[in-house]
Amino acid sequence: MLLKTRELFLMQRTQMINALRGHLAEYGIVAAQGASNVNKLEAFVLERDKDDLPQTMRNMCIRLFDHLRILDWQIDDLTSRIETAARNDETARRLMTIPGIGPMCAMAITTLAPPRESFRKGRDFAAWAGLTPKQHSTGGKTRLGRTSKMGQRDIRRLLILGAMSVIQSVERKGGAPEGSWLDRMLKRKPKLLVAVALANKLARMAWALMKNEDVYRVQLAA
Repeated sequence: MLLKTRELFLMQRTQMINALRGHLAEYGIVAAQGASNVNKLEAFVLERDKDDLPQTMRNMCIRLFDHLRILDWQIDDLTSRIETAARNDETARRLMTIPGIGPMCAMAITTLAPPRESFRKGRDFAAWAGLTPKQHSTGGKTRLGRTSKMGQRDIRRLLILGAMSVIQSVERKGGAPEGSWLDRMLKRKPKLLVAVALANKLARMAWALMKNEDVYRVQLAA
């Protein structure tokens, strides 16, 4: 329930920010994309002359900005509660030893995924999460296409976000070890495709840790 409610509030915040951007753009008030730039939009609204922005429009925007602050508080509070729950859950703590799996992803797997006994192996869990690419053939050659849309959407999204954070961390450090799986993939494939492939690996690792009641020990980039 905590995860679903937080996700709902995040969606509402995005919708409100998009609505504000759309309305204010009609009056020439724009700011860079991203939730972090909402404060700039609010400053523009408060500083604009009443001749540039009708009072009714200004009042409605102020209401929306006030509601956004309430949503931000709710999201922060739920985030803190989820992080606390993850620290207190043995399975979640194991999952968080895997690079790329944080409290949100760990709790999503712990609370939303079927029991680990439902899957014979990690590959089956990754397929359930929708992280196994579809196969198709052209000219007798099998190719991997987009990932399946089956499985639990929240878990798939969080695993892909976690994989992308691993890739970004590796890039900030100068790249993956030469010749490693991640190094080879990044040299041959688009970054998003690599993130999906890495998310597949994360899903398999997560299942293995849950099955064996173990913690992560191997270098992910290997």
